Amino acid sequence: MTLPKFEYFAPQSLEEAQQLLLDKGEGAHLLAGGTDLMVKMNHGLLKPASVIALKHIKGLERITFDPENGLKIGATALLADVASHPDILEHYPAVAAAARETANVQIRNMGTVAGNICNAAPSADNAPSLLAMNAEVVIYGATGKRRLPLEQFFEGPGLNALGPGEILTAILVPVPGVGLGVSYQHISARGKVDISAVCVGVMVRMDQNICCETRIFLGAVGPVPMRAAKAEASVLGKELTEEVIESAGAAASGESQPITDVRSSADYRKKMVAVLTRRALTEARDRALNS
Repeated sequence: MTLPKFEYFAPQSLEEAQQLLLDKGEGAHLLAGGTDLMVKMNHGLLKPASVIALKHIKGLERITFDPENGLKIGATALLADVASHPDILEHYPAVAAAARETANVQIRNMGTVAGNICNAAPSADNAPSLLAMNAEVVIYGATGKRRLPLEQFFEGPGLNALGPGEILTAILVPVPGVGLGVSYQHISARGKVDISAVCVGVMVRMDQNICCETRIFLGAVGPVPMRAAKAEASVLGKELTEEVIESAGAAASGESQPITDVRSSADYRKKMVAVLTRRALTEARDRALNS
């Protein structure tokens, strides 16, 4: 299919990009890696009047970490770079795993974590682990910068909290700390090249053998990545034995709200929520006890 005609802009600064977004109005779309935008355009699902590329804005590609402020992933940082970054591999292995498990090599070499988040697909691979770690996003707009918990960013399938003229510039992830472990688990119908049928991110903080804090998020089983509050409550204050973890998996499955589509049936998804929650809790517990 021939791409629709559109204006292309390559601003050199956030101020320029933000002004272009305002000037061009509803027909303007941002381009980071383009792996979502170009597919939609190729299939005739989106016909933007203007495309505004962010790749030429210096600094947005950076990934930084320090022990006091944690991790910062810039808006144009590639999935491949996040997956292989030494500090992320050491301190945020679940974040690296999610980036590594996103699609295939070609997409990881072009796509960005920020783009995956802004696309707001319920199945976004990078959302559950970041949500489990209580990440925030940095948003730039006409009135300056604001920070928003990632948990408040998703508003529905394909819908996010960005207002007119606003740009997500970075993702911030807190320092893990001692006694904390995180895990990302997923399954897809056709292996690594397909979108996840179910994905799960789990964080646990252990005080000796007792779980004193947890965050459990499920992807692809609701209109947005959803928090499994009942599953969380079932493990708090307890030793994470096989029996407790089994019960938490069942609770998460009961909370999930999957649909049947071309990738999977609702029944299969519910079963996989239980399985993946168990796996994620087990790995997160082991990482916490060894941190």
